[in-house]
Amino acid sequence: MQLWQVLSAVFLACALALLPLGVDCDEQQLREDKIVVVTVATKETDGFKRFMRSAKHFNYTVKVLGRGQKWKGGDYLSPGGGQKVRILKAALEEMKDEDKIILFIDSYDVIFASSPKELLKKFLQAQHKVVFSSETLIWPDRHLEDKHPHVREGNRFLGSGGFIGYLPNIKRMVAEWTGEDDDSDQLFFTKIYINPEKRKSINMTLDSKCRLFQNLHGALDEVVLKFEDRHVRARNLLYDTLPVIIHGNGPTKLQLNYLGNYIPNTWTFETGCTLCQEDLRPLGNLKESEYPLVVIGVFIQQPTPFVTVFFERLLKLQYPKNRLKLFIFNKEPHHEREVSSFLQEHGSLYLDVKFIGPEEEMDGATARNLGFDMCRKQKDCDYFFNLDIEVVLKNENTLKILIEQNLPIVAPLLTRSGRLWSNFWGAISAEGYYARSEDYVELVQGRRVGIWNVPYVTSVYLMKAGLLRSELSDDDLFHSHSLDADMAFCERVRNKGVFMYVSNMDTFGRILSTENYQTSHLHNDLWQIFENPEDWQERYIHENYTHIMKDKLIETPCPDVYWFPIFSDIACNHLVEEMEHFGKWSGGANVDTRIQGGYENVPTIDIHMNQVNYDKEWHQFLLEYIAPVTEKMYPGYYTKAHFDLAFVVRYKPDEQPFLRPHHDASTFTINIALNQRGPDYQGGGCRFLRYDCSVEAPRKGWALMHPGRLTHYHEGLPTTAGVRYIAVSFVDP
Repeated sequence: MQLWQVLSAVFLACALALLPLGVDCDEQQLREDKIVVVTVATKETDGFKRFMRSAKHFNYTVKVLGRGQKWKGGDYLSPGGGQKVRILKAALEEMKDEDKIILFIDSYDVIFASSPKELLKKFLQAQHKVVFSSETLIWPDRHLEDKHPHVREGNRFLGSGGFIGYLPNIKRMVAEWTGEDDDSDQLFFTKIYINPEKRKSINMTLDSKCRLFQNLHGALDEVVLKFEDRHVRARNLLYDTLPVIIHGNGPTKLQLNYLGNYIPNTWTFETGCTLCQEDLRPLGNLKESEYPLVVIGVFIQQPTPFVTVFFERLLKLQYPKNRLKLFIFNKEPHHEREVSSFLQEHGSLYLDVKFIGPEEEMDGATARNLGFDMCRKQKDCDYFFNLDIEVVLKNENTLKILIEQNLPIVAPLLTRSGRLWSNFWGAISAEGYYARSEDYVELVQGRRVGIWNVPYVTSVYLMKAGLLRSELSDDDLFHSHSLDADMAFCERVRNKGVFMYVSNMDTFGRILSTENYQTSHLHNDLWQIFENPEDWQERYIHENYTHIMKDKLIETPCPDVYWFPIFSDIACNHLVEEMEHFGKWSGGANVDTRIQGGYENVPTIDIHMNQVNYDKEWHQFLLEYIAPVTEKMYPGYYTKAHFDLAFVVRYKPDEQPFLRPHHDASTFTINIALNQRGPDYQGGGCRFLRYDCSVEAPRKGWALMHPGRLTHYHEGLPTTAGVRYIAVSFVDP
């Protein structure tokens, strides 16, 4: 009986506890030490680094061949790989230990899922001296299909991306290689395997049921993640096996990237992300002058709400301005005012600024290429930070956090409010478009937290400048005949073997909806209460509104009259400016064709909300922000905030300075002061006659809420100087 047969018998006897006295099962452990992993890697790609991390996790001994050599073996889309066999052949000739067990595998698209112990166990159970991985698909020569031995169950065809065997047998096998570097290694090994005499001489077989090797090509539907007891494995459902080695052969690199987010124990339910704190680049102890230099590329390609707020947040980024350069591309004439204002007031704070405006008529893809060039061609540039105008970056430390992750390309996870739409894809369809990965919803909703290898990022991401000078040195990374610029860029990144990541370890912000943004008004952001409600609230609702109940900010200046903060100064200003821009103030006469019946008993000089097409937005405002206060302060009354009249009133001494006593045609009335007594006007206020109670100094942005019909007979006190504006709503008429 030969050595390998003895070891197989010893292993099985150990497993069954049938060894006689004097035979030590420690011999099995000695055999584990004899396993040497051999791979060919001419450069250290992101995939290679992942492979080495997985090998280190399980304590494999890895011998890397071909470092620094130029790769001439083709790519996975066409036959090739002969260079690997040539390099392996030369390396094996130097190995003398006949007891060595050689595991030869690819490394750019391979991860280990289990230990050398399990690998050896399954190899010995195969009871052959050389075991190759298997595939469901025959490649590269389909004409050889009939010559493959039939198997009782499992895959019939050889896969050259992984095999394991004793050193003498593998030496004998590769000794026959005389091909060129771009010849097919798979065809070479296949011809040996389908030759009965050679197969028997070498004593080779296939791992038909994927117990050692799992090739993903042709088997994507068979492989799922298996979470169990703080461990993650890939499980082959067809054969109910747990492969030791996972190979993303052919066009399955992205599926391997997905599996690699979990295997080997990269993320588990019990531990969360186990690699997220590795290889970090801490900034905490650096002086400001030592911070990496970053070029921030700002891209404005369509009309977008809250552009002024975007630039306010850009200013608040917690990063030394003297380590930032700006590249700003604005395609939209509509936003020239906001960009010019920002550059005039704050451009000098930055180390350098390059601006391309709409007059240059440049397309977005060209502009993005130029932004990359600004970083690529400046030797002191360390990172490029892409920041599209629709990004709402709430976390002021975002740039620092991404730099510290020390990844090639990393994006902060952002979503649209209330939706699953985000700035990354978890998977890609066969046609190259969006597909939902199995974990997409969990990542977006934060139920799984970590750093995730994904096939597509957009809108906001950080890239190492070194990539722009090496793998991504092409001048044009964004143009494509069939793909959008961001999709074309990500495709090129993937094809270069560069990994893109998205992080949801922190809360970073969100992405604006831009589809229905109209530009026909003076202050178009006022109309965004439906499309971007969170941003609308932050911009236009008083900062203390959410505290009015808890901190008792609601005052009662008169009986059943409630006074509380509702609008920000900006909201007040924008509403007034919008009305003055519209300019069609009523004449203050009793005849008023705008209202039902055509007659106003107590007329004011005003503009109705529906005249500026703001009635739907105003109703939403009343529902979201006024109705909750009403229901608290008038217990038992519930409103749907219906109104026939909602308008902005203008009081001027020489126009209409006051309003005579009257009842409102409402169940309750909202009266919001839109400017400030003193700086803007003198006099003014509201007097409730029945209670002889006045509110003579309304606060800007605060609302008076009071009953309308019957009880709260009131008048508008004279405005003696300046101009006073109020927004009035007769609710539930």
